[in-house]
Amino acid sequence: MNFRKATKNDISIIVEMIADDEVGRTRENFQVPLPSEYLNAFEKITTDGNQELIIVENENAEIIGTLQLSFIQYLAYRGGIGAQIEAVRIKKDQRGRGIGKAMLKWAINRVKERNAHLLQLTTDKKRPKAIKFYEDLGFKATHEGMKIHFE
Repeated sequence: MNFRKATKNDISIIVEMIADDEVGRTRENFQVPLPSEYLNAFEKITTDGNQELIIVENENAEIIGTLQLSFIQYLAYRGGIGAQIEAVRIKKDQRGRGIGKAMLKWAINRVKERNAHLLQLTTDKKRPKAIKFYEDLGFKATHEGMKIHFE
């Protein structure tokens, strides 16, 4: 597998993967051409040195997965750096092959390279398989996540 930063040419495939599950289907707007909001977000992500939008390719250079890492500078933790992983997705026809595990191990190593003291994530409670997957990789539910969605 090859891990690389996403380019503008990858945006459509990334959004398609994000929209391709029971939760993503309800909140994303995948269409061709993509709505401008996705292109604007991509520009903001790629110009921010604390954001890494990653593409995973197979041996044939086909995109099979994606994830986003956000590095967060804290005053707490003695001025430490934390990391958040979001939008971990694998193409539907590639699931069950160990790709997700390889992606998370890669992300853990990347976070360590940036000298972060923790990697955190949230996953929807409607995704029990994802929760089990993350627990099997050593993630622990140490906090209760809370959100407010604004319309």
